[in-house]
Amino acid sequence: MSHLQGKFPPSRCSLPYGNCSHGNSETEPFIAAHNTILAHAKAVDMYRTKYQEEQRGIIGIVVQTAWFEPISDSIADREAAKRAQSFYSNWILDPIIYGKYPKEMVNILGPALPRFSRKEVENLKKSSLDFIGINHYTSHFIQDCLFSTCNAEDDGASKAQGFALKLDQKDGVSIGELTDVYWQRIHPEGFRKILNYLKNRYRNIPMFITENGFGDLQKPETTVKELLNDTKRIQYMSGYLDALESAMRDGANVKGYFAWSLLDNFEWLYGYKLRFGLFHVDYATLKRIPKQSASWYKKFIGEHIKRRYN
Repeated sequence: MSHLQGKFPPSRCSLPYGNCSHGNSETEPFIAAHNTILAHAKAVDMYRTKYQEEQRGIIGIVVQTAWFEPISDSIADREAAKRAQSFYSNWILDPIIYGKYPKEMVNILGPALPRFSRKEVENLKKSSLDFIGINHYTSHFIQDCLFSTCNAEDDGASKAQGFALKLDQKDGVSIGELTDVYWQRIHPEGFRKILNYLKNRYRNIPMFITENGFGDLQKPETTVKELLNDTKRIQYMSGYLDALESAMRDGANVKGYFAWSLLDNFEWLYGYKLRFGLFHVDYATLKRIPKQSASWYKKFIGEHIKRRYN
């Protein structure tokens, strides 16, 4: 979004990915991510050396995740789904945990992908992490664009995104219920699948769900009463928490869950129009009012505590 499409600051990109005054979409995203990974290793090493023994804390990294479902059972589409994961969360986690980029990225990008020095690889493996933070909201169908013809301007169809085209529909049927947020489809089964995928790929390192939630887009005609009566958010959370429980039964080492979010807040380019909160915020007065989802979630937590300890 920042260095490929240029939609987020610092808004660097190049054609055909976006129309920016500066940037190179085919190289800069990988340089920026490379430096982020190296910075993570430095921060972990500093914490482990200077603070962890005294504070007895744990340190990790948060990654954005999505589930990528092949749009067909063909080998090409299944391989494209693997590439989509490698060009997404694996892009960050593989170097941190294994000291190298996913092979799918190396094979496609070649010299455009920065290399780690031998010492940097050692530091990455030595630092690693104590947990993985998981942000998860949605799923996509994936169609191969390596052996099929796609429009390079479509999401994921380009070399810089692994030639894995993201689609929300298969034969006219959405992967999940549509929402007001263009990128979010309700697909709880994808949550279970991604947690099992990460469990298997990364030695079942402890995971915390650091973001998961449902966004309401406030339109000019939307009333506060409608925002408070957030039954869709309850349905979303109920489905995704059931999927989380299923993944834990499958053996996923999940240590905690954080709903996004407690309060309505400033959401990227949406500003204050997109509301993820369990509590409604009147931005003029800052008054906070619990939505139906807040009451539901309180009850949900209480019932699960009773079930666990009784």
